Amino acid sequence: MTFILAATIASVAATTVTVYGQIEAGKAADEAAKIKAENERVAAESRELERQQELNAALAANAVGMGVSGIKAEGTPASIALESAENVSLSEGMTKLSDRLAQAQIRRQGANAKSASQFAAAGTLLSGASDAYKMNA
Repeated sequence: MTFILAATIASVAATTVTVYGQIEAGKAADEAAKIKAENERVAAESRELERQQELNAALAANAVGMGVSGIKAEGTPASIALESAENVSLSEGMTKLSDRLAQAQIRRQGANAKSASQFAAAGTLLSGASDAYKMNA
C-alpha cells in the first residue's frame, strides 16, 4: 500500500511539473513573439524612413534637373510628377500594410503557441489523473 501511495504521489508530482512547464513554455513563446513583432515594427519604420529619404532625394534631383534645363513644372511634366507621387504613395501604403500584417501574424503565432501549451497541459493533467487512478485501482 505504501508503494502504491508513493507511486501515486510521484505520478501526481511529475504531472504537475510537466503541466507547469508546458504552460510556462507557452507564455515564453507568446512573449518572444510579441518581442519579435515589436522588433519587426521598429525595422519597418526604419525601412520606411529610408525609403522616404530616397524618394525625397529623387524628387529634389528631378526638380533641380527640370529647373536647370529650363523646363517649367506645368502641364505634362507636372502631371507626370503628380502621377508618380500618387504611385509612390500607393506603394508606400501597400508596404505599410504588408509590414503590419507580418507583425500581426507573428503575434498570432505567439498566442497560438500559448493556447496550444494550455491544451497540452490539460491533456497531461488528464493523463496523469488517469495514471494515478490506475495505480490505486
